[in-house]
Amino acid sequence: METPPSHQAVLDQVAPRLRRLRAQSGLTLAALSEATGISKSTLSRLESGQRRPSLELLLPLAGAYRVPLDDLVGAPEVGDPRVRLTPRTLPGGGTVVPLTRSPGPLQAFKMLIPDRGAEPDPRTHEGYEWLYVLDGRLRLVLAEHDLVLGPGEVAEFDTRLPHWFTSADGRPVEILSLFGRQGERMHVRAKPRPVRHPMRQEG
Repeated sequence: METPPSHQAVLDQVAPRLRRLRAQSGLTLAALSEATGISKSTLSRLESGQRRPSLELLLPLAGAYRVPLDDLVGAPEVGDPRVRLTPRTLPGGGTVVPLTRSPGPLQAFKMLIPDRGAEPDPRTHEGYEWLYVLDGRLRLVLAEHDLVLGPGEVAEFDTRLPHWFTSADGRPVEILSLFGRQGERMHVRAKPRPVRHPMRQEG
């Protein structure tokens, strides 16, 4: 079945967008392959325009880059100024809603984390993360620390440390996450009241 010219024009722009996103993220083809499960040769062909993009390939790429699928295919604006929040399913269970549209160095997310069981499955990756608990109780396992955070509590950490989180009481926990892929820390300009940092509870 022949692709309409208007659709082909959209597809032709996917390859340069993928090249630009990978350059901005600083990921190698090998790292992107590991994050998405897509072979390096397929990724290379997608970025060169030799492989036709499909939903099965673009969905994991959107997840790896933490951008809406629209950012990959360049869906045209329809005159609605509202930011449309598109939930995605997390690999370990739960839901994430990207709150930022651009693939810049800092990204904001709202996450709903379910009970993932009692046995931690820590992961590591490049970056720096700041977590704020909106509702519920979050169990955060970070290297040798095993913490429980309640509403209004904050944790920040280098994501190269093994980390894992789950609901602490079986009820889904709602959190706000700010993530810097290149290790950017969050900067607060106003001086807040002193708040007990959960990471300082340990010795």
